[in-house]
Amino acid sequence: MDTNAPVLIGADTLEALIANIFVANGCAAAEAGRISHHLLGANLAGHDSHGVVRVPRYVEWQQAGYIVAGQSAEIVTDGGAFALLDGKFGFGQTVAPEAAALGIERAQKHGTAIIALRNAGHVGRIGAYAEQALEQGLISIHFVNVAGSVLVAPFGGTERRFSTAPFSVGVPTDPPVVLDFATSRVAEGKVLVASNGGKKLPHDALIEPDGRLSADPHTLYGDYPPVGPRNPSGGLGAIRAFGEHKGSGLAFMCELLAGAFTGGGCSGPVDARGRIANGMLSIYISPRHFGTEAEFKRTAEEYVAWVKSCRPAEPGGEVLAPGEPEARLRAERLAKGVPLQPDTWESIVRCARSLNVAVPN
Repeated sequence: MDTNAPVLIGADTLEALIANIFVANGCAAAEAGRISHHLLGANLAGHDSHGVVRVPRYVEWQQAGYIVAGQSAEIVTDGGAFALLDGKFGFGQTVAPEAAALGIERAQKHGTAIIALRNAGHVGRIGAYAEQALEQGLISIHFVNVAGSVLVAPFGGTERRFSTAPFSVGVPTDPPVVLDFATSRVAEGKVLVASNGGKKLPHDALIEPDGRLSADPHTLYGDYPPVGPRNPSGGLGAIRAFGEHKGSGLAFMCELLAGAFTGGGCSGPVDARGRIANGMLSIYISPRHFGTEAEFKRTAEEYVAWVKSCRPAEPGGEVLAPGEPEARLRAERLAKGVPLQPDTWESIVRCARSLNVAVPN
């Protein structure tokens, strides 16, 4: 028997358990449901690094006062087609959808909208907000940073200077095209998953202070128990930016636009507040208002089909458009269950039991 084999949990069962955990931790049922639905959605899309593996950390942050339940995003500046919102350190799964909803509403009215959000709790998988806009037929572009979180070394360096700085774009073709990635070589959550016995990291994902490349999660976390919390500040190394200078440059822009411009702060220098917070600068565009919707969709869909018709590099392979792997995996995991590494599942079980939440057999 393979003790490292993933544990399969039904999507509905897992979503209910996570919601119960956050209710027990002090969230209202509606907010707990939003958090659970969003985290599960990340797992269904194959972005396990932003899924339920985060639950124990979210619970710790809430208990420490780093994330505050029951908050709504507050409009600080309102210019009609643009607005600045403050998340007041509320759960990202509450304040980020509120920011996206405002951007969608304003773009539907004005044709375009720019929405800046600062001081949000961890907003999770950024592609979810692109998908929120896609449901209304809108293009959207999202720059994200993590204030107070230094994890990634810039190109040519070994010391941490960036957050993992995610970036996402959604284009409303049929099917939609959704680009969603961290500007780091891997997301911090992927290091977390690997530390819990999950998928191993690429050999060059991390970098040691002396410049040696590494795939060992200890490079980022330092010493840690087999099951239990991971402290990203515990290690001496860093995550690398993807694509050498290109990913490093895009991360730089995410920090400046989502961090400095929103007023929420960049990844560093780290202050003494002890918490991290997401900033997100989002642009929403309505093709209908530009008068190009029909031609845009025709041309875009023809182009997607042409790109996908490219000869595969490997026999039996396939060229996929951004968003296709997630859509396929979502259908598979809804049907067969969500695979979780045993250590990840055990951490969730321990978290639930610490809050007197019943765990399904």
